[in-house]
Amino acid sequence: MSEPVLVSSANGVAEIRFNRPDRLNALDVELAEGFAAAVARVTADPAVRVVVVSSEGRAFVAGGDLTHFHRAADKPAAAAELIGPIHAALKALAGSPQIVIGSLKGAVAGGGMSLALGFDLAIAADDATFNLAYARVAASPDCGGSWALPRLVGFRRALEIALLSETIDAAGALRLGLVNRVVPRAELEAETGKLAARLAAGPAVSHGNIKALMRGSSERDYAAQLDAEARAFGECAATADFAEAVDAFLGKRKPLFTGR
Repeated sequence: MSEPVLVSSANGVAEIRFNRPDRLNALDVELAEGFAAAVARVTADPAVRVVVVSSEGRAFVAGGDLTHFHRAADKPAAAAELIGPIHAALKALAGSPQIVIGSLKGAVAGGGMSLALGFDLAIAADDATFNLAYARVAASPDCGGSWALPRLVGFRRALEIALLSETIDAAGALRLGLVNRVVPRAELEAETGKLAARLAAGPAVSHGNIKALMRGSSERDYAAQLDAEARAFGECAATADFAEAVDAFLGKRKPLFTGR
């Protein structure tokens, strides 16, 4: 059997690709552990500035593998076995300075939708469909879905999406703010690559601080956020990229960032 998760890296961009297309990349323990290992690898690499999470086949991730639970005598233990590695990986991605892009297509359901909601940015093919789906199997969200969804769409809309488990097409996902862009299916990989390359060529310390400020803003009051902004700006101001940007602005030229 081929590797459940493929990892590649070039020019500051790492790609983590789910590789169980015959199962629509449904999350099982092997896939969860492969994802965790892949995340540990790319987040530890100082050359990586952008992480793309994508998939083989016609679906992104069609939810969790229910056969894992069907076989288990102890279903809560089975849940912990599956959820643990994925949650560890998601915590690492959220806390990393790298910008994480979800490249989404086909079924984005259950745990797959939760994953997609938690990435920093998301670009979807026009054939992508989204369904939180947990209520359909008498479960509640994991993989950060209950954290990200109300922050993206508001409490009442999030609760409606979670409780009714209705399918949302790509255009609807864009209107709701679940994704940043929708592109033709045939152009998904190329458009994801363009976005990743653009971010990888940018000022890495600036991008990392912007991400950290945005993600941490809901946990701080206004005064604490101002303090965090001041610290982050000071860190950016000490970089070679900041000096280059100032020189380029005054010299009326395009800056060339090095990530330092």
